[in-house]
Amino acid sequence: MIKHRYPTPFSDREWLAEHLRQNNKTPIDAPRGDHDLNPGTRNTSPLTRAAVLIPLVIHVDRTSVLLTRRTKHLAKHPGQISFPGGQMEDMDGTPEETALRETEEEIGLHRRHIDIIGRLDNYETRTGFRVTPIVAILTPPFNLEPDSDEVAETFEVPLAFLLDPVNHKRHSLIYEGNKRKFYAIPYNEYYIWGATAGMLINLYELLENS
Repeated sequence: MIKHRYPTPFSDREWLAEHLRQNNKTPIDAPRGDHDLNPGTRNTSPLTRAAVLIPLVIHVDRTSVLLTRRTKHLAKHPGQISFPGGQMEDMDGTPEETALRETEEEIGLHRRHIDIIGRLDNYETRTGFRVTPIVAILTPPFNLEPDSDEVAETFEVPLAFLLDPVNHKRHSLIYEGNKRKFYAIPYNEYYIWGATAGMLINLYELLENS
């Protein structure tokens, strides 16, 4: 467990923002992604730009991460745990605008409650997306009104749990005839895996190595 390295309860905005600013020095041609655990499998086809919000909820006694569980009828990633976000549209202009727009559309959280503090490295998925993770702080109280067509539920996971390497698992499956490894962070009845788990582990690595 490494939580002693971080402010308690992870509520020092400037400390977090400074570490994210340092992260912006990462070369743009060296994104993270599903290929991290599967060398030689990086997608060489044109990728669709997308953005997600990584919302850090600052409570009095703890900090948590707000996540969603997608509805089971969606064509892409049905039933999976994810961050609010989606594909960039021409009207957005920046990944931050995409994350803000998609968050309001998916879970009804207005941008006035969202304090953006930085980005993580882009994350490339095997499904053809280049995702920009936008890190933000949320300070309660705020109301959520999830879109029932896209979001089955919203829930929070303690940030300390997500940043504990003991909880970072490596699993595998057979995909298109090949064995593919992926990160997973099981939490109670929730199975956080794939790109969502990968981005959370990238956040852990950023804070641990800074």
